[in-house]
Amino acid sequence: MAVELNHTIVPAHDPQASAQFLGHILGLPVDPPVAHFTPVTLANGVTLDFDHHDHVDEHHYAFQLSDEEFEAAFGRIKAGGITYYADPGCRQPGQVYTSQSGRRGTYFRDPNGHLMEILTPVSAGPA
Repeated sequence: MAVELNHTIVPAHDPQASAQFLGHILGLPVDPPVAHFTPVTLANGVTLDFDHHDHVDEHHYAFQLSDEEFEAAFGRIKAGGITYYADPGCRQPGQVYTSQSGRRGTYFRDPNGHLMEILTPVSAGPA
């Protein structure tokens, strides 16, 4: 059997609000609660299980989207007035990065301070 990530716990002050925030940006539904977790399921079946924590250490979560999904998510970020950055240090606000491989991406913070990243696949380049 191949090893696959099944789920990860995302600490949040308000799990429902945090799951709704990310689900909205990514265009994904928030799943029904499982015990005390509020899950968001990604296309590959991995769930992000938002769980209540009084103290939240900030983590980084990166989501690969198709070009079309990226544009839709980026549009929701801009429409929501969410500050976005071209770098993980958050020193280049209002910018999107493009890597040498043709990948585009941007970073933004969720309500708990987690650094979220959306990025496109590596470009196949000219045929």
